[in-house]
This record gives sequence, structure tokens and C-alpha cells, in this order.
Amino acid sequence: MAYSDAQKKAVKKYNEKTYDEIKLRVRKGNKNLIKKYAESNNETVNGMLNRLLENEIPEMKD
Repeated sequence: MAYSDAQKKAVKKYNEKTYDEIKLRVRKGNKNLIKKYAESNNETVNGMLNRLLENEIPEMKD
């Protein structure tokens, strides 16, 4: 089902209020390796990176 313009606007507003974004650069070819690794552990890349960071930086945990 397609999102309406109002839904897109609401999601964008929520994301801007709730999340910070970090741009990450990796060497060519590593993006696919990271994605495959995350998928093999039933995770998204974002979820995996958040989990790894939370393990390294305890203050990040909710």
C-alpha cells in the first residue's frame, strides 16, 4: 500500500524529532558484506550497528 503525502510528512516529522542521523562511509564492496552479515543474523544493518554501538557505549542504552 502506498503512503499518502500526509503520511510521508508525518513520518518525516517524527523521524526528525526522534532520531539523529550519522552518515557512514565504508570501502567499496564492504556495504554488501555488512548487509549480508546483518541479514544472516536476522537483523537490519541499522539494527546491527545500533546493537554493536550499544555494546561498546553503555550510556547509549535506553
